[in-house]
Amino acid sequence: MKITDKQLNELALSKQEYQLIVKRLGREPNHLELGLFGSLWSEHCGYKHSKLLLKTLPSKSDKLLVEPGVENAGVIDLDDIAVVMKVESHNHPSAIEPYEGAATGVGGIVRDILAMGARPIALLNSLRFGPLSEAYSKRIFEGVVSGISGYGNCIGVPDVGGEIGFSKAYSGNPLVNAMCIGLVEPKYMARAVTGEPGNVLLLVGADTGKDGIHGASGLASQTFEEGREELRPTVQVGNPFLEKILIEACLELIQSGDYVGLQDLGAAGLTSASVECASKSKTGLEIDIDKVPLRESGLSPYEIMLSESQERMLVIANPEQVSKVRRIFGKWGLEATKIGLVTNTGNVIIKSSGEDQADIPVELLTDPPLYEVDGSKPNWLASLQSVDLSKILLPPLGVIETLIKLLDSHNVSSKKWVYEQYDHHVQTNTVIEPGRGDAAVLRLKGSKRAIATSIDGNGRLSFLDPEIGGAIAVAESCRNISCTGAIPLALTDCLNFGNPETNDVAYQLNRSVKGIGDAARKFDVPIVSGNVSLYNESHGQSIYPTPIIGALGIIDDVERITGSGFVSEDDVVFVLGSDQFDDNYNNLAGSEFLEVIHGLVQGQPSIDLDFEFNVQAVCRKLISKGLLKSAHDISEGGLLSTVAESCIIGGIGFRMVKLTKQRWDIAYYGEKQSQIIISVSRENINNAISIIKAAGIPFMELGVVGGNTLDIGNDGSISVKTLSDCWYSSIVSS
Repeated sequence: MKITDKQLNELALSKQEYQLIVKRLGREPNHLELGLFGSLWSEHCGYKHSKLLLKTLPSKSDKLLVEPGVENAGVIDLDDIAVVMKVESHNHPSAIEPYEGAATGVGGIVRDILAMGARPIALLNSLRFGPLSEAYSKRIFEGVVSGISGYGNCIGVPDVGGEIGFSKAYSGNPLVNAMCIGLVEPKYMARAVTGEPGNVLLLVGADTGKDGIHGASGLASQTFEEGREELRPTVQVGNPFLEKILIEACLELIQSGDYVGLQDLGAAGLTSASVECASKSKTGLEIDIDKVPLRESGLSPYEIMLSESQERMLVIANPEQVSKVRRIFGKWGLEATKIGLVTNTGNVIIKSSGEDQADIPVELLTDPPLYEVDGSKPNWLASLQSVDLSKILLPPLGVIETLIKLLDSHNVSSKKWVYEQYDHHVQTNTVIEPGRGDAAVLRLKGSKRAIATSIDGNGRLSFLDPEIGGAIAVAESCRNISCTGAIPLALTDCLNFGNPETNDVAYQLNRSVKGIGDAARKFDVPIVSGNVSLYNESHGQSIYPTPIIGALGIIDDVERITGSGFVSEDDVVFVLGSDQFDDNYNNLAGSEFLEVIHGLVQGQPSIDLDFEFNVQAVCRKLISKGLLKSAHDISEGGLLSTVAESCIIGGIGFRMVKLTKQRWDIAYYGEKQSQIIISVSRENINNAISIIKAAGIPFMELGVVGGNTLDIGNDGSISVKTLSDCWYSSIVSS
């Protein structure tokens, strides 16, 4: 058959890759076979430009029950129970059809957790949009939030945390990263395997339609410019009510033990689900495409194999188990349809009307070419990093006026309008809910223990220094769970970047992975799962390099946790991690203050990972001994914004007794890493200070909790109500 450039572009295959397929196969593939290669060799499934880098990340821990990258998600052993976690992206689908793109992103990550045998217990999300002043970005923002809430609320999985950022860098290409956590008893953990030849492939859930064809290759694995309306058919359509039934049916099957393997149909649909199972088990497959239940007539074998219709799972069972599988799914009103067999040929054979439509070795489909991604540091980046920030003049606004402007910034302001649309108490595990702490805390029922989880990233810092930005993403995600009292155990990552075939993005991706790896090794936490989303750009403009890190931590006593709001009159507030107001101009590098007030994204971010590790360890020790009333890390908006947030969340004022003699813009609004605002009751001050000093961590007394105003001495004061009104009203419904 004659292959056109259009066909190759549709499948995100280069001419060189096509020639490699022909060489390895020993012949030209037919249309269906080329579709299989295109999907499984796509960036989304094959990780062509990232797998070699991902192998450099730390992935070892005696707490892990599966090797990272082998199964659908990471599994962390907590002795009697295991936690399953993963984050994935649904960026391009959400740019085209925000509601369905975000909704099916939730559905897909939930099925990844379900495929491990775990009950999904929590959702988090990390989102990026263009400025809400842009009509397009506002529409995408509202559609995505609606899609997340519409799907998550229906399936009964609480959305307990997340973060949202806004920048023109995301105007044409939003980021929608969904994270899910599940629980499973280790003995019930499922695997995506085929078992022995003769086992049966059973397809359960929704019927197959035309939605999502080329989703993995044509949409997720290349850039997209004009003609977005034409791409709508590549976006899947979700049915959360069916997903809820599918969850319960699969969990009942898993409890019964009457199956061999389980896999969800996500990117590349039936193609990836079946072939990846066969690859891990070193078997072959024979699929009768005519047996696949269809939502509409006339679908070709190509469309059926590449469809990404949602709410579908592949069950592999031995012949004696088939009737039991059908009985369980039938109880839930679902059919389990036999579509094929496991073979010993090592090939995937697809049949229709009794004839072979495709016959390819499994090992060829799952062995895409892997590319070295490096790149050199671009000159424009060196110029941004070397800018002398000391030449920036103090803004004409005063301290209080600047604070109001920052609290009104969409990157700092409350995201209450978003999270109030999510059900975060269903399943009754949520202890610290959205907006009350630096991380979500979920109780482990029947135990004193709890888990904490957060998700973080800062594209602006990664733009200014990809390596430092990657390290900071890990540090902040761990810092947030440390601020609740939890010990970091594991990480999951979603790497959102532009076109890796360009020098600048190759450099960003390479250095970012190095920074993530360095920080994860310092914290001794493995990267247990994740996703890479490349080609995030529009009109030739790449997004900020945006590595997103999800963290999981364990708390031994759920009674010993802290939130981020101030609690009681006369409590004393300290800055943990600093003993003075720092006048280093570079603390303004990449700060919200610098962009909002001066319109600049410049400077050289920095972090000392050894120091960061020690600060977090001390914070956790103080919490475990019951000495802290609150803990809130300093990040976007700087010290004074953090203090204001603690006042707002606690509904109580604060009087600063330590006043800066340095430039107030740096002291109050710089974003130096490794600092935490903590509050302590007076009777616990001596014990707290003793522990901090013993660890050699610098600290300073900042002020006292009380009253109904935020008082900054000669720099002015403002009522907590005014601060609260500003912070909560910045992002509201249209």
